[in-house]
Amino acid sequence: MLKLFKTAHLSKVKVGLLLLFITLQMLGTLYLPTLTADIINEGVVMQDMDYVQTTGAIMWGVAILTGIFSILATYYSAEVATTFSKNIRDRLFKHTQKLSYQDFKHFSGSSLITRATNDIEQLQSTISMFFETMIPAPFVMIVGLILAYIRDGYMALIILITAVIFTIVFGWVTLKIFPLFEKTQVGLDKINGIVGQYLSGIRVVRAFNRTKLEKERMDASFIDFANLNIKINRLFAVMMPIVMLVMSLSTVAIMWFGGMRVDSGNMAIGDIMAIIEYAMNILMYLLMAVFSAINLPRAKVCANRILEVLEYRPEITDGEAHLNGRADLRLEFKNVSFSYRDAENPVLQNLNFVCEQGTTTAIIGGTGSGKSTVAKLIPRLLEASGGKITLNGMNVKDLPQEELRSKIGFVPQKAFLFSGTIAENLKHGNPHASLRDMKQAATIAQAESFINELPEKYESTVVQGGKNFSGGQRQRLSIARMIMKKPAIYVFDDSFSALDYKTDAALRRSLKDATKKSVMVVIAQRITSIKEADQIIVLDEGKVVGKGTHRELLENCGAYFEIAKSQLSEEELANELREQ
Repeated sequence: MLKLFKTAHLSKVKVGLLLLFITLQMLGTLYLPTLTADIINEGVVMQDMDYVQTTGAIMWGVAILTGIFSILATYYSAEVATTFSKNIRDRLFKHTQKLSYQDFKHFSGSSLITRATNDIEQLQSTISMFFETMIPAPFVMIVGLILAYIRDGYMALIILITAVIFTIVFGWVTLKIFPLFEKTQVGLDKINGIVGQYLSGIRVVRAFNRTKLEKERMDASFIDFANLNIKINRLFAVMMPIVMLVMSLSTVAIMWFGGMRVDSGNMAIGDIMAIIEYAMNILMYLLMAVFSAINLPRAKVCANRILEVLEYRPEITDGEAHLNGRADLRLEFKNVSFSYRDAENPVLQNLNFVCEQGTTTAIIGGTGSGKSTVAKLIPRLLEASGGKITLNGMNVKDLPQEELRSKIGFVPQKAFLFSGTIAENLKHGNPHASLRDMKQAATIAQAESFINELPEKYESTVVQGGKNFSGGQRQRLSIARMIMKKPAIYVFDDSFSALDYKTDAALRRSLKDATKKSVMVVIAQRITSIKEADQIIVLDEGKVVGKGTHRELLENCGAYFEIAKSQLSEEELANELREQ
């Protein structure tokens, strides 16, 4: 946890001020019982009202200053804790942006959400309590025991024995509770995963009438989580009566033995009052520290889970080379292979092809042939296991990811829109774009017509994921967003699958004019979408089994001919062959 605290890069000035105000608050708190004893011994017993009034005024001043220091300590405690939370959450978010598709398999999405929210929240509250209760507790205990010992050694011994019993009880609870806290965080991951999956797949659940079964599955995870928390609360329930009993017995012991000491003339009456206040201060701060310290096992688990992410070395790292200033680009795959971790067989094997500027390269193949993997390799969302992908002869692994991706526009297979407005989504491609730029991109993407039908047009609301739009509308908006970027390389990962043939053809015609000076890579399943491509790469089980134009492949590539045969009617296929 200390390692994570250092990682947060907190202001030393603010931490120093916090410790200063805590120290001054504790000094004031412990000085008040001393003044109380002096008023009783020197003022009340000796009937010196001037002393009572003077010391009483000092007590007022000390109490007010202690209150001010307490407020300032609480303020800076909250400031330090929230700053810690912000900095760690920021670092966690930035680090997750460096993770590849394969890295995300190591950390599930629900687990990362729990770590970025609940885990950091637990640490924030623990840090706040640590400064407000756990740091003052040893200070109050040591100074309080010294002051009590000065008054009477036997009374100080009673307080010390009580503090030792407190420590033993706390140690016992900690040993019991630590493994339970670890299980609760894992259980929370499981709940987030199940609930998130249920909500995202609600339509499928209802369509297959699985609501009852999914509810039972969720209830089981809820019950397991509840049982863990019940066990934790039972331990608290056992500890509380023990703590209160120890505090009550210590007060009775001080009064009993203190009375005997006063009766024998070894103590003054005011000293008993001071020792009782010392004892109450020590025990109250110990009690608060114990309750705060009970959260330490959970905080330690949370800190380890966050450090696990921060210390995880991403599969893909930045290079230090930079592209030259040439405007033209040449993308080339040289013996590129790719395998998923722990997979028996490679997904891609020895891919070789070149994508020149101003040309369109299409990639087609059966399900599982590795088409989408090729698309992800270009912007380094996945890392090639063998061979190399070059841009103007430079290995993309040698380039910073940000520089590489600034040259690439990528439309994923599953179109995703962010919550906000249509304009805000389009501006992901170009934050400084004007309304005219957005309209131009939407026109090319064949999205302008349905946007204009909306009451708010470009200011229309988009819910998370774009669920308030159809699949085809989401795809067109995603394509418009990418066009706004005006990249040097366009990558379409089966991005036309939800479009009808008419819209598909119109979109491809518009794109051809808009991408004249760019490299375009199109992953497709429909032959009609790629007929006009300058070159078509045919994949089968991760290998290139055909390369050429549509007409060349119909004549020379059996795999491509079979795909065409399955998609085109006999008449259409005959016409295609006749045109050659």
